[in-house]
Amino acid sequence: MEQIFSIQGMTCNGCRTHVEQQLNKLPGVEQAVVTLEDHTAKIASNHRLTSEQLEAALPEKYIVKDKTVTPLATPTSIKDEATSEWRQLFPLFLIFGYLTTASILMNINPWSGGDFMLDFMGLFYIVFAFFKLLDLKGFPASFAMYDPIAKRLPVYGWIYPFLETTLGLFFLLRWQIPAALIITIIILGITTIGVVKTLLDKKQIQCACLGTALQLPMTKATLIENSVMLVMAVWMLSSL
Repeated sequence: MEQIFSIQGMTCNGCRTHVEQQLNKLPGVEQAVVTLEDHTAKIASNHRLTSEQLEAALPEKYIVKDKTVTPLATPTSIKDEATSEWRQLFPLFLIFGYLTTASILMNINPWSGGDFMLDFMGLFYIVFAFFKLLDLKGFPASFAMYDPIAKRLPVYGWIYPFLETTLGLFFLLRWQIPAALIITIIILGITTIGVVKTLLDKKQIQCACLGTALQLPMTKATLIENSVMLVMAVWMLSSL
């Protein structure tokens, strides 16, 4: 069954991530998705939960109220769900469009496919690191929900945006390219493993690819995004 709860007391994405993690640990909970904007938690479980149970699992500052609507609701069609997902991912596709266009313009005359890929990867890292740094406090917790290294080594989530910035500068300045490509393959390869596992487990969590400033769902688009960078890195490394 599915229930919706109002949760007051969340002030940042770090709070949201912590609350979501705690709710997912409750017995019988199959999936809990917490949204900061409207302060709600949508919980799918094998039995009915009470506000008291949720409050007992959370720190005292959180106030929980059951907002589950009991009347018959209009079922959401698969088409509507797909449309909603694409709408949520629109910022990601828009950014990819800008990065691709900028990289083409930087190398169109004369055209160089290798420089295009290096510029794309450099701009990718710089732009994505920028969004992560907008909420550096909330990013590590969200990243740790699916990245294998961040799960075991929390400090990795704190340094990851700066690592992306450094790699971006390496690509744009054409400095230490082989090392940057190898590091790219390693860190994105590990993250991709976590993304695949999350998708196979059908967990609905927030993707931290653009930090927590833009709340994007973890979908196949995230896998495609990582795969594009990995393919480019492998291709460039094999061409050196």
